[in-house]
Amino acid sequence: MEKIEKIAEAFRFQGTLKDAVPYGNGHINDTYALTYENGDGKKRYILQKMNKSVFPDIKTLMHNVALVTDFLAEKITARGGDSERETLTLIRTKKGDNYLVDDDGENWRAFLFIENTLSYQSAAGEEVLEDAGRAFGTFISGLADFDASLLGEVIKNFHDTRDRYAKFEAALAADRVGRAATAGDEIAFVESRKDYCPRIVSMLESGRIPLRVTHNDTKLNNVLVDADSKKAVCVIDLDTIMPGSLLYDFGDAVRFGCSTAEEDEKDLEKVDFDIRLYEAFAKGFIAGTGGSLTDTEVDNLAFGAILMTYECGMRFLTDYLDGDNYFKTAYPGHNLVRCRTQFRLVEKMEARLGEMNAIARKYAK
Repeated sequence: MEKIEKIAEAFRFQGTLKDAVPYGNGHINDTYALTYENGDGKKRYILQKMNKSVFPDIKTLMHNVALVTDFLAEKITARGGDSERETLTLIRTKKGDNYLVDDDGENWRAFLFIENTLSYQSAAGEEVLEDAGRAFGTFISGLADFDASLLGEVIKNFHDTRDRYAKFEAALAADRVGRAATAGDEIAFVESRKDYCPRIVSMLESGRIPLRVTHNDTKLNNVLVDADSKKAVCVIDLDTIMPGSLLYDFGDAVRFGCSTAEEDEKDLEKVDFDIRLYEAFAKGFIAGTGGSLTDTEVDNLAFGAILMTYECGMRFLTDYLDGDNYFKTAYPGHNLVRCRTQFRLVEKMEARLGEMNAIARKYAK
């Protein structure tokens, strides 16, 4: 508590600190909820120690977060909305900085606490998926006139699938822990779909699709939902905001939200692609974008889902071949199980690609 009190003194919090407790289920940053009392009652804030091992370029990360949240707050206020509820509100330090570096070299930031909200840790039906889709689509449309080139690259080549494939090839060639012989089918799966890798990146480079602000972590639990109405309020966890394609955000959300199985399900017979959930998410997402999608983006939404699932499986396989150095594993072969689940989901999506494309076009009319 003493350490937190000292850190808190550096920020522009209002009132007197009464309580500070660990908060949330995050696995990357250390998060605390701080309660302050003032003449108007109580006010809560979020204080986070950022993980510099995961995010070594904190300066760029916080530059991005500050630009985007300030931009969104201005737009929300201009249309008569509640900017303190509909986007994250970054609390500056008393020196006016976006974050604090303490005496130990640790990095801290603060946000206003968004009260009376919750988040879903897993999909809870079509209505929830549609609402989450609308939230992510609205987030993207709200930033449609933001200059994405102003943002820095927090994680280099994060969704450059060509680079992911090159890393896979390097891990396969090195085979430094002798696992390639145990993953022949999975290696063949990746190699047989190599042509997938450059498609979105090439469209960005050629200008066929626009460079946009992308969230890059569009899991369901990154949408805060009003505890009473159960409607989406705010998109959170902006650490991976970078320039990119909305096809990445749409695709990763579908990968996460429309599978019938957990990410590490061993029984592949349980792994299927729920087209009903896909339609619900697509409907909400396209509505949220408010007509800002280009025809080429609409035509590639379904492929984005396939590519992001393929890329995720390839990353699991690469880590397996390299000795499990990136993803945390619970047992030997965990990453191999994960990649098999993703590849089965890819196959299920490929089989329904025509339906997926038709759904996207239907709601984009």
